[in-house]
Amino acid sequence: MEAMRVTPILNVSNFSESVAWFEKLGWTKRWEWGDPPRFGGIYSGDCEIFLCENAQGGRGKSSFKTTFGAQGEQSADKGVWLTIWVKDVESIYQQCLDQKLEVTWPPTDMPWHVREMHVRHPDGHVFRISQRIDGGEEQS
Repeated sequence: MEAMRVTPILNVSNFSESVAWFEKLGWTKRWEWGDPPRFGGIYSGDCEIFLCENAQGGRGKSSFKTTFGAQGEQSADKGVWLTIWVKDVESIYQQCLDQKLEVTWPPTDMPWHVREMHVRHPDGHVFRISQRIDGGEEQS
């Protein structure tokens, strides 16, 4: 198989509220389905994520304040973990703080040559916002 594209589908508790959350992160809703809408797509550049209210996968937010480190637990959230590759982690971090999104790991240089931060969706999905720090391109 040669995959042409992958589109994750996230189980969300409220479609409209999830769209609004992603808009704070800088994504755009491109389409929705249903009356009222319970399924749809959000986009950033050439990337897309489908949001499905109360179906297609799991979700669940942990009580841990961090997703890494001594005070965190990376397996406690029951939602999906996704890495989003960006050119400037610091600007996304500041945007998340400005929008009062839940940052669970601040920008940190990791031993695998990536500067990354984590932001958690209210339904427990964790987004690793990542940037290469060795001058290379994003992981393939």
